[in-house]
Amino acid sequence: MGCSATGAQAAEVAAGLARLLSLIRWLSPPGISLTTAATLNTLERSGPLRLTALAVTEGVTQPAMTQLVSRLADAGLVTKCADPDDGRVVHVQLTDSGRDYLARRRDVRTERLSVLFAQLSKTDQDALAAALPAMNALVNLQRDEQLKPADSTGPAVRTEH
Repeated sequence: MGCSATGAQAAEVAAGLARLLSLIRWLSPPGISLTTAATLNTLERSGPLRLTALAVTEGVTQPAMTQLVSRLADAGLVTKCADPDDGRVVHVQLTDSGRDYLARRRDVRTERLSVLFAQLSKTDQDALAAALPAMNALVNLQRDEQLKPADSTGPAVRTEH
């Protein structure tokens, strides 16, 4: 299969997203990994989740998520509780402290980004704002792909993040 215009565009977007990931790391205050932040954000968006579902959503193994959730619970950012119908099932929920922590991280990121954003031309600012619906659509497609069951071509869950 040759490199089509769509393939070339996808390669450019992938490279741009990699650069954006570096920017996000720089904008984010130190203290937690991006996987940890993503996990907390998922719980904030979705509400309580089964530990297994959280692992699938974040693309990590269940043992890795179990360790992460234990550390977050020790820090008071999440709570774990057993399912009343099946004690083997663990549900994870964001605490008020976890919500406050995420809000502070967002405030720091917004403050840092505002400094850079103000230095862009109005055209570039508008272009970034106009790209938000497409970025959201891309994220939604990725989430849908993660939720698809595994098939014969490979696992649905990534082991790296």
